[in-house]
Amino acid sequence: MIRAARRISAFGVEVAKHLLVFAALIAVWEGASELGLIDTILVPRPSDIWKGIVNLYFTQATIYWHFGITLYEAAMGFLIGSTMGLLLAMGSALNDNFRRYVSPYATLLNVTPGLALTPIIIAWFGFGYSSKIALGAITCFFPVFVNTLIGLTKIDAETAEMFRSMGASRRDTFRKLQLPAALPIIFAGFKIAVTTALVGAVVAEFSQGTAGIGVLMQRYAFQLNGGAAIASLLSMSLLGLMLFVIIEIIDDRIVFWRRDARMTAVSRKRRQQWSRMLEPESTSDNQGRT
Repeated sequence: MIRAARRISAFGVEVAKHLLVFAALIAVWEGASELGLIDTILVPRPSDIWKGIVNLYFTQATIYWHFGITLYEAAMGFLIGSTMGLLLAMGSALNDNFRRYVSPYATLLNVTPGLALTPIIIAWFGFGYSSKIALGAITCFFPVFVNTLIGLTKIDAETAEMFRSMGASRRDTFRKLQLPAALPIIFAGFKIAVTTALVGAVVAEFSQGTAGIGVLMQRYAFQLNGGAAIASLLSMSLLGLMLFVIIEIIDDRIVFWRRDARMTAVSRKRRQQWSRMLEPESTSDNQGRT
């Protein structure tokens, strides 16, 4: 208890320091704007940004619809692109011939700028949600593909030899050795991919679109409403942070053995489950002896 209290106290002190530094920066920024040292048309005051946030979230409450649209586009693009990258990487890891023919096309797709693909994607998929989802899927495909392929192929040689000596099948080796060992690297690719999917969706919104945070930000920028434009940008950052945290939570739940606290909690939970499973057997044995 004392140790936990100390940790909470230290965390509170650290948060307070960050808040003080942030408040000082905001105060200097606001003061420089009031003195005319900063052009408020190009760089709006913090107070104007706050007014934009209040307007977007409370007064007019226009952000929620656009937030939901961009969230849907980025999430669907991530699911499609990461699934394709995961499946192709698994096929490449299991079959050298498959890898030889797939990897060059994946590399070619990665080196092609996503912005350059936007007009072609729009021509193929139209002006609706499909083009934003498609561009998000394309931009997030490569990180998942590369990380998964590296994680599945870079395994410990001695452990692999032990599996072979014990007569493990290729399926068992993949399921019990390659995939668990690759999961930390795969989730690292997911964390990169979820942000690039958001970037792809927003880029498509900039090019053409009638709804989404990118469209909202572009409208305010054209109106020279810098405060509302930056408020929209902060909303975009909030969306990216939310998607990243979701992947982080899933990572913490699945790849639990990387963290001592999670490993201890999972081990304790499984011991309790096993003890409950064994209790009826021991009770029936005692009754039989009696």
